[in-house]
Amino acid sequence: MKKIVIGLVIVLLVIISFLMTCSCYKKEADVAIKAAEEAVNVTKAEAIGIVPDDVKSLEDTLATVKEKFFKGEYKTVLGEAKILAGEAKEVLAAAKVKKEDLTKKWTEINQGIPKMFEDIHRKVDVLSKAKKLPANITAEKFTESKAGLLSATDEWNKAQQSFSNGNLNDAVEVASSVKNKALKIMEALGMHSPEPVPTSEATQKIKVIGNSDSRRYHLPGMKYYDAVLASHRIEFDSEADAIKAGYSKAPR
Repeated sequence: MKKIVIGLVIVLLVIISFLMTCSCYKKEADVAIKAAEEAVNVTKAEAIGIVPDDVKSLEDTLATVKEKFFKGEYKTVLGEAKILAGEAKEVLAAAKVKKEDLTKKWTEINQGIPKMFEDIHRKVDVLSKAKKLPANITAEKFTESKAGLLSATDEWNKAQQSFSNGNLNDAVEVASSVKNKALKIMEALGMHSPEPVPTSEATQKIKVIGNSDSRRYHLPGMKYYDAVLASHRIEFDSEADAIKAGYSKAPR
C-alpha cells in the first residue's frame, strides 16, 4: 500500500511539473507572439507599398505561428515567433533601402517627364498649324502620336496619384512606362530625345555584410545583402571572420 501511495505521489509530481513547464512555455510563447505581431504590424505600415510580397509572407507566417499556439505547440511557437520578429525587422530594413532607391528613381523621372510633355505639346501645336506635315511624318503617325500623348498623360496622372498614396512600386513602374511612351512619341515626331541624367558609378560591394542587430551575416546575392541599415552594418572580409565574430548566416 505504501509503495502504491509513493508511486501515485511521484506520478502526481511529474504531472504537476509537466503542467508547470507547459504553463511557462505558454506564457513565454504568448509574449513572443505578441512581440512578433507588433514587429509585423510596424513593418506592414511602412513597407506594404514597397515590398508587398514580403509583407504578405510575414503575415502568412504569423498566422501559421498563431495556429500552432492554439494547438499547444508552445515550445515550437516560442522559437518561430522570435525568428519571425527578426525577419520582420529585416524586411523593414530592406523596405527602407528600397524606398530610398525608388524615391531617387521617381525624382529623376519626375524631373524629366513634365519637360518632355511640354516639348511634345509644343511640337504637336506647331505641326497642327502647319499647312503640310514634314515628309518623314505621315498623317497616320501624327494622329497616333496625339492619341499616345493623351494616353501617356492619363497614365502619368495615375503614377503621381500612386506616389501620393505611398505606392512607390506602382508609381515608378507606371512612370517608367510613361517615359518610354513619351520617348517613342518624340521619335515619331522627329524630335531629339532628352539627354540622359548622368549617374554615379555603383560602389563596389564587399564580400560579407553583417547586421549587428540580428547578429546575422549576408553574402552577395542574398535577399537582404543591400538592406542592412548603415547603423547596423558591419563589414567582413570573409564568412570565417563573420563567424569568428559571433555572427550566423542569414537564412536567405
